[in-house]
Amino acid sequence: MKRLQFALVMTALVFTVNVCAAQTEAPAQITKSSASSHNVQKVQVNKATLEQLEAIPGLGKKKAQAVIDYIASNGSIKDQAQLTEVKGIGDKLAAKISPYLSFN
Repeated sequence: MKRLQFALVMTALVFTVNVCAAQTEAPAQITKSSASSHNVQKVQVNKATLEQLEAIPGLGKKKAQAVIDYIASNGSIKDQAQLTEVKGIGDKLAAKISPYLSFN
């Protein structure tokens, strides 16, 4: 009988913890998974940090750093076509990441 009571109490405890965890909101932050599954604000490519650029699906740390380096050397990126001038970013990748970027 004590084992049954213990099992019921533990089941209720686990259920309560899971419900509370499901109701907790995560901070509003752009991540690779949230960017691909939710509508998120566009990242201003010319003012973005390395972390913001890395969070864009398709960009890793090296390509994000290449974008920052390009902007430092050549000035602002004005459009998707100019984005292809960044080392490692071709037409396909530029088209894939452009919906996540603002060129203002």
